[in-house]
Amino acid sequence: MRLRFHCQNRIGILRDIVAHFSDYGLNVARGEVGGEHGNAIYLHVPNLLHAQLATLRPELEAVPGVFGVRQVNLMPSERRHLELDALLSSLSDPVMSIDMEGHIVAANRAAGQLLGVRIDEVPGLSLDRHLPELDLPALIRRNNARVNGLRIKLRETTFLADIAPLHREHQDDVASLAGAVVTLHRADRIGERIYQVQRQELRGFEAIFQASPRLQALIREARRMAPLDAPLLIHGETGTGKELLARACHLASARGQAPFMALNCAGLPESMAETELFGYAPGAFEGARPEGKLGLLELTAGGTIFLDEVGEMSPRLQVKLLRFLQDGGFRRVGSDEETWLDVRVICATQQDLPALCAEGMFRHDLYHRLNVLSLQVPPLRECRDGIEALSMHFIDRAARQIGCRLPALSPTALARLAAYHWPGNVRQLENVLFQAVSLCEGETIEPDHLRLPDVGDSAGLAGIDLEGSLAGILGEVERRVLEALYPKHPSSRQLARRLGVSHTTIANKLRRYGIGGEA
Repeated sequence: MRLRFHCQNRIGILRDIVAHFSDYGLNVARGEVGGEHGNAIYLHVPNLLHAQLATLRPELEAVPGVFGVRQVNLMPSERRHLELDALLSSLSDPVMSIDMEGHIVAANRAAGQLLGVRIDEVPGLSLDRHLPELDLPALIRRNNARVNGLRIKLRETTFLADIAPLHREHQDDVASLAGAVVTLHRADRIGERIYQVQRQELRGFEAIFQASPRLQALIREARRMAPLDAPLLIHGETGTGKELLARACHLASARGQAPFMALNCAGLPESMAETELFGYAPGAFEGARPEGKLGLLELTAGGTIFLDEVGEMSPRLQVKLLRFLQDGGFRRVGSDEETWLDVRVICATQQDLPALCAEGMFRHDLYHRLNVLSLQVPPLRECRDGIEALSMHFIDRAARQIGCRLPALSPTALARLAAYHWPGNVRQLENVLFQAVSLCEGETIEPDHLRLPDVGDSAGLAGIDLEGSLAGILGEVERRVLEALYPKHPSSRQLARRLGVSHTTIANKLRRYGIGGEA
């Protein structure tokens, strides 16, 4: 039977309580002190019967400082042990506590399954028989601090180990190592966990705004290509949403529940790009982490890797990527060990890869390996028929984020958006409209709210469809000129004076092209 004594914290009170059990020939197996101020004593008296407790209770409560006695189901330490055991058992990762001799003191069910023994057989096992090449106690003494991501191989499975040292204090307040808690994470599942954290930010085809017929046609193509387990190359200018399209293709494929990882190859030094993509072995170079590092490819096992700006990849990396595409194998930096993975590769570029191949800047064989499937994302200036709907979509999103009233978009502001050349494409449009919503104090966004830089203006005939007759081509040029100038001269009379033609001529042309509400 287990008893809880609500009592005063005074010297000798435990002796006075235990003496009464001794008088009845009852052994007290274990005692614990609890409560915030030591005002509770727990005793485990195995042979105490309920009838004996009824007789003893008046005597026990008569002990000076004892305020009450009641029976409890568990001692505090037993409750903590059961709660900890339940918590550890709920973890899918193996967790074990080891002493400074390398023996397991306690472990959860997952650790027992990994070691191939029953949970009650785990305490006392030596890790040396399973990790002969790693002296964990020596590692703990050497670091005397937490170690994260130590790469180990246990029973033919690769794990990343997190090691948290345990300290005990001596009477002179000097802390000494008592052991460590070791948590093992399967290396081939780390990517899944990171992906699940990121997954809420991933978007499918439904989240891609398809206001323009050109974009609708692109999404139809992408939906057909997404399930095909082959490399995909996406062409498009900056800001056109190439990564968003790649994520949508991933989610629509059979790998949709596996990790999706992205690496931008532009601007990264060759060594950094190589270690980010392929990882490195322990001690691979000066300053490297002693446990090594997993690359994005390993974190993406079974999923999709997205390589943005692949045209910027160095020749050395092109060779390693080509080899991976050919047979699925690679070596980490500083390692002779081959690693084999099943990962789909999606790449994106805004460069002319065939031209780079002709100049010797990009490998022909790699280009043909990457270009099995291809998609061309049109720039925003070629999707002007969708700018109004896309603008209202971004205005609505910005108003929700800022927490303000939804503003309208004036016809002159819309005309200016439609006439702009958008060097930054959809991303630039979204940023401009977010800023416009934040600047707008009234109910309507006007041209003054649109911060559109003149840099990067399209030159010559860029963006003009040269198919058809001369009259049709000149009509398109005329329309663009009027769209560009109307926001600055927002009436047919002002625009006529600016261009040096009659008011009637300009009014007719504005009505013909539907500019500025002159219909």
